[in-house]
Amino acid sequence: MKQISVSKSFGGSQYVFSHYSEACRCDMTFAVFMPPQAETTKVPMLWYLSGLTCTHQNVMDKGEYRRVAAELGIAIICPDTSPRGDDVPDEPDNWQFGKGAGFYLDATQEPFAKNYNMQTYILEELPHLLDSSDLALDFGRQSIFGHSMGGHGAITLALKNSEGFASVSAFAPITQPSTADWSRPALEKYLGPDQASWRAYDMTLLIEDGFRIKDLLVDQGTADPFLETGLRPELLRKACEKAAIPLTLNARAGYDHSYLFISTFMADHIRWHAQRLNHAS
Repeated sequence: MKQISVSKSFGGSQYVFSHYSEACRCDMTFAVFMPPQAETTKVPMLWYLSGLTCTHQNVMDKGEYRRVAAELGIAIICPDTSPRGDDVPDEPDNWQFGKGAGFYLDATQEPFAKNYNMQTYILEELPHLLDSSDLALDFGRQSIFGHSMGGHGAITLALKNSEGFASVSAFAPITQPSTADWSRPALEKYLGPDQASWRAYDMTLLIEDGFRIKDLLVDQGTADPFLETGLRPELLRKACEKAAIPLTLNARAGYDHSYLFISTFMADHIRWHAQRLNHAS
């Protein structure tokens, strides 16, 4: 870990680090906010996964999470959304694929399998790196949330690792990427034409296949331009109802897909996670 920057905020410290990733075979950058409580004790961890076209910096600059995280004593970890670098294969004219669009999966198709291993990066490599650092993080208390592609990632990772995360929530997640117009082509390029392999990265299909979480919080703006074609929260509602997974799905009237929406309800999500992190082992 190489420290790029640190800034004081609400009594805590906002860090940005970089490192070489073995999973993604490139240099990766991520942000960590450490609340003031970390000066005297280990603090619980809340992972935030960003959406298409974003880096670690979008939520760091526009998410407005630090005040409530400092109040509640929670560390916020913000990874990048994909591998980066000149040698990483990309489709620069396609914002829904390649750099900035890693979909939090492990690719199996060439030329993407070498670099696009974001599931391994989030679940294994970055936690190991943080655990070996001097940051006062409590790995026994972790939760995860995200936005859009990152909401998809947060929920699928939590479904497959229910013991590792105390809670999961999302802002405007892509609920069924295997059939959505803006994500289906990416899954085929990363994972190949066999749609059976796509199920591991589709929250509704994971639920259908028996994966479970304790409960779920989702906020969705009713003025989101991607609501009907890309996000389709009703598919998640139906899947959770069938599986008896408690789902709080808030339809936020007039809100769109932007960080103006996310920042409005960020504190609600962090407080919701704090309740569950405080009861985690």
